[in-house]
Amino acid sequence: MSLWTSLEPASATVDPGSTTTVQLRLRNTGDVVDEYRFEPVGDIAPWTTVEPQTLRLFPGTTGAVALTFAPPRTPDATAGPNPYAVRITPTEHPEATTVPEGNLTITPFTEMRAELVPPTVKGRFRGRPRLAIDNLGNTKLTASLDGNDNGDQLSYDIRPSSVQIEPGRAVFVKTTLRPRKIIWFGTKEQRPYRLSVLRSGSKPHPVEGTYVQRGFLPRWLATFFGVIAALALTFVMLWIAHKPAVNSGATEKVVEAGATLTPTPTATLAPPPPSTGPAQPTQQPTSGASGGSTQKPAAPQLPKSPQAPKSPKIPKPIDYWPIRPGALGADETGVHPAAVSNVTGTGGHGGAGLFNGKDSQLTTSEMVVPTGPDKSFTISAWVYLNSTNGFATAVSQNGAHDSGFYLQYSLEDGRWAFSRVQTDGGDSDKTHYRALSLAPPVLHTWTHLVGVFNAGNDNMTLYVNGAPQGTAQDIAPFATGGKFVIGRGRFGDAAVDWFNGQINEVTVWGRALTAAQVKLLH
Repeated sequence: MSLWTSLEPASATVDPGSTTTVQLRLRNTGDVVDEYRFEPVGDIAPWTTVEPQTLRLFPGTTGAVALTFAPPRTPDATAGPNPYAVRITPTEHPEATTVPEGNLTITPFTEMRAELVPPTVKGRFRGRPRLAIDNLGNTKLTASLDGNDNGDQLSYDIRPSSVQIEPGRAVFVKTTLRPRKIIWFGTKEQRPYRLSVLRSGSKPHPVEGTYVQRGFLPRWLATFFGVIAALALTFVMLWIAHKPAVNSGATEKVVEAGATLTPTPTATLAPPPPSTGPAQPTQQPTSGASGGSTQKPAAPQLPKSPQAPKSPKIPKPIDYWPIRPGALGADETGVHPAAVSNVTGTGGHGGAGLFNGKDSQLTTSEMVVPTGPDKSFTISAWVYLNSTNGFATAVSQNGAHDSGFYLQYSLEDGRWAFSRVQTDGGDSDKTHYRALSLAPPVLHTWTHLVGVFNAGNDNMTLYVNGAPQGTAQDIAPFATGGKFVIGRGRFGDAAVDWFNGQINEVTVWGRALTAAQVKLLH
């Protein structure tokens, strides 16, 4: 070997987000002039620079290069000792490489981010926000959680109550808020609250939220019941004060008839001899003008048979794509035929479209269903999923940057999902609202999915094979005006979540179907 090297110092320490420099000294111990190239290697090589990158030395001379380390302030800069190395390759003898090694200690730092999803929840008896906690530091984060509000108006059920999060990871903590007093009548009231992330040796990290408590019954209903009660009391008092006299006409007639039949006084006759035959029933005189007419009894009243309850009816949809071979993009309503891209027909489930999970889609030329505030809608589809290796969206509608909804398989949750995002923006780090299935999907099986958004209470509900599953809330849905898409979604200005499997019978309603109506679809 014709090269001597030395790292000065051999061990160094650096804070994430700052820099430190180590000097690499080397001497050409050979007998020819040589040029040396320097290449950082190891896990921290992306944060290492060498100046200069080449060095020419005469025999017996010494030179030096500077190694500058600049680890970022991110979870990737693992706290603790990190070995590094520099590969030195001589030009004259490239096979005689030298790799001096050193040690760089990266100091630990803690940083976290926490947000409520959603920040505002509504309910009469409870609210269920989730607290998302991201560990942005380079060491494990251990914390406990607590909730409080001014006036102690809410109780808090936080699960889990403590968390341990690896660097670069995130957890969702489920929280149930319950008001200590129920609002029986009246308008809704806002109750601000605070969830705090508590770490040893650090100040609490508060996250502010709002619970909107609705009244059990609206104020107008209380007024209505009060008016009805007042009218009923007034009617009873008037009835008692002016109760009409009621006389029995039948009694008066009987008395009158008896008076006319009273015999005049005559001589006393001897009583007839007692009869030896059986006693005859005594015939009672009947009332009437002639004294001999008989009044017929009233016919009995038969009870009315109860009416059978009305069965729910499925309203007419806005659009319906059967997706059959030979007419994959046909809309039976004739309003929004879809353009077909790399979708093939198959005979499964009475005929369906086969989507390859890469670039298969059906797209309309314009918006199909409004998705903005105060707009209810229902999306139904039969799906046959081949893989759970990634997100898979069966039905969506494009916004400016993201889809207004996703009827999909969620890789993050391992469940079927009816999903929406908080805003239609290019930022990929945004809040998701997902109504999830109770069980994971069964691959290679036809499954009926229905997503319902009810603008009356901002609820999102997912149905799987006619049965209601999970719910979520989107209190500020955004409007979308783009294409209606079958086979993928849109997120961050990109086409994503390509569906791998089969889809057919996609149906859209501009209203929120009831659970009974959804059950009839399956």
